[in-house]
Amino acid sequence: MMTTDCILALFKNDNDGYEDFLSEVQKHFDAAVADPTVKLFTTDAAGLWDAYLDNAPPGERQHRNCNCCRQFIERFGGLVTIAEYGFTKSVMWPDGLRVPALYHGAVTAMQRIVTRANVTGVFRACEINWGTPQTGKWRHIAVKTPKHLRSLSRVTTPFQEMAAKREEYEMLLRALGEFPLKTVTHAYNMLTNGQLFRAEKCVGVARWLFDLHNEINAAHGAKLRTSIIWRAVASAPAGYCHVRSGMIGSLLEDIQAGLPFEAVKRNFEVKMNPLQYLRPQAPPKAGNIAQAEKIVAALRSAGALERRFAKMSDVVALWKPCPRPAPVGGVFGHLARRPDAVTEGVTVTMTWEKFKRTVLPEAEQIEYLVPREACSYTAMVTAKDPSAPNMLQWDNPVSYYVYSNGSMPADWNLRSGEWAKVNAVVMRSWMWDESKSYDHLGAGAVFVLEGCKDRKYIRGAGMFPEHMRSEYHPIRRTLEAHFNQAVIAGRHEAEVCGVVLCKGSSFGWSRLFRVTSRGMRTTYKLDRWD
Repeated sequence: MMTTDCILALFKNDNDGYEDFLSEVQKHFDAAVADPTVKLFTTDAAGLWDAYLDNAPPGERQHRNCNCCRQFIERFGGLVTIAEYGFTKSVMWPDGLRVPALYHGAVTAMQRIVTRANVTGVFRACEINWGTPQTGKWRHIAVKTPKHLRSLSRVTTPFQEMAAKREEYEMLLRALGEFPLKTVTHAYNMLTNGQLFRAEKCVGVARWLFDLHNEINAAHGAKLRTSIIWRAVASAPAGYCHVRSGMIGSLLEDIQAGLPFEAVKRNFEVKMNPLQYLRPQAPPKAGNIAQAEKIVAALRSAGALERRFAKMSDVVALWKPCPRPAPVGGVFGHLARRPDAVTEGVTVTMTWEKFKRTVLPEAEQIEYLVPREACSYTAMVTAKDPSAPNMLQWDNPVSYYVYSNGSMPADWNLRSGEWAKVNAVVMRSWMWDESKSYDHLGAGAVFVLEGCKDRKYIRGAGMFPEHMRSEYHPIRRTLEAHFNQAVIAGRHEAEVCGVVLCKGSSFGWSRLFRVTSRGMRTTYKLDRWD
C-alpha cells in the first residue's frame, strides 16, 4: 500500500531543480517585458504541453502532469514579442541551457515550437499573476506581470480588445493591398509640401503607412511580413488602422483614381473643414446616448464635462513679461522718475520658430498691434473640477475654442489699431510636455492679450470629438451634442484669451508684434511658422 510520504515523494523531488526552473521562467519573462512599450502576441504554437511532458526524464512525467501548469502553458506558453524585421521571440521560455538539466529538453522543445509559430493576434490580459502560483503546498508555473502589461480599461474587456485588434488587422491588410507604396508616397508628399489645408491631421498616418510599406517590402517571407503587420496594429495610434474610413483613405482613393491635383486638393479641404472633420452631422440616437451614459459612468469622468475659462495658473507659459522694478523714493517717487529711453528699431520679418528661438528669451515686454480685420482669437478652458479624470488625449485638462473664419477684435474686447499688451505666450496645451508628440493635432502659439475676453460667447464647451481619448470615440455623436449646448463658467474671469498663430494655416499670419529688450523696441512681422 502506498503511504502519504510515498505519494509526496512521487510529486515532489527536492533535488530536481523545479524552484530554479520557475525562477528562470520569471527572470526571462521580466527581461522580455521590461520595456513599458512592449506588446505581446499570440501564435498558433501547438503541442507545447506534450513537449513539456514528453521531454521529461523517466519517472518525472507524472510529477509534471499538473492541471495548473497545463493551463498556464496552453494559455501563455505561446506568447511572443516581435523584434526588428519581424522576428519573434518567446516570452516565457529562456534558452534551455539556463534552466536546470531536468528541464533543458522541455524548455528547448517549447522554445523551438514557439519560435517557428505564426503570429495570430495581439494579446491582452488584466490579471496580476498569469497562471496559479501555488495551491496548498504545490508550486506551479506562473509569472507576475508588471502594471504596464495589464489591461486596465473600465470600458472594454481584454477579450474585446483582442477582437478589436483582429478587426484592425484585417482592415489594415486590405488597405495595404488596395493602396500600394506608390500611392502612399504620393499622398505623403502632398501632405508635407504645404499645399493641403490641415495636412497635419493626416501626415502622421501617411508617414506610418509609408514606413510600414517599406518595412514589409524589405522583409523575407510571408511569416515575417505577417509579424510586421501585427506589430504595427498593436502599436498604432488610435484610428491609424482604419485607413479606408479616415481622411487618409479619402485622399488615397482620389490619388488612386488619377484625379488632378486641384480636384484632390478641393475634396480634401472640403472634408477637412473644422465644422465637419470628425464631427457628427446628425443628432445622437437613444442607443448612443445610453452607451455614453455607461462609458462616462465607467470612466468616472462626468466631472470633466463641466468647463470653466482658464486662468494663468492653469496653463504653462512659454514666456511672461519681466516684472518692472518697484518704485523708489517714497509714495510719489514714480512722478519724478523719467520714462526709460527706448530706441525704435526697424520692422523685421521672421518665422515663429526663429522668433521663439532668438527673440523670446531676451524679450522684456511684447505688444500686439490689433488689426482691423477678423483674426484667430481663442480662449483656453479647463475642467471646473480639477480632480475629474481627464478626457483629452494629452495629459492636462486644458482645451480651447476658436470661431470658424475668425472673429472681429471688438468681439474680444480689443480696439483695432492699438497696441495690446501681451501677458504671456502659451503653446497649445498638448505641446507643454515636450517628451510626448501629438503631431496629428497640429501646433499653435497663443499670445495672451491683456483685457481680452470673448464678449459674444453664449454656449459651447470648448471641447471637440477629435481631441478626445479613444475610449470616447464610439460616443462622439452624444458628446458633440453635449458640447454644443454646454456653457463654460467664469467668462468674466477669463485670463487666457488672445490671438493664436497656427502651423500649416495661412490665416492669421503677417501680424505685428512690438518687442522691448534692453532699451530697444523692435517690431516683428511673423509671416509663417517655419
